[in-house]
Amino acid sequence: MSTIVLAIGSVLVVEGLVYALAPSAIERLFEAYRSLSIDQRRAMGLASIAIGVLLCWLARLMGV
Repeated sequence: MSTIVLAIGSVLVVEGLVYALAPSAIERLFEAYRSLSIDQRRAMGLASIAIGVLLCWLARLMGV
């Protein structure tokens, strides 16, 4: 359970830093995202899930 809390906290810190340090870059990113098709967005989501699962699996192998 503590690993999940640590992971969520880490994500929030990184996302908060991006919004605090580069808000205009986030707006440009959202504009680019809106120009993608639904299938491209879905593929990005599935790729993100796969990478996240892989990273979690690797972290567990390292004993985190």
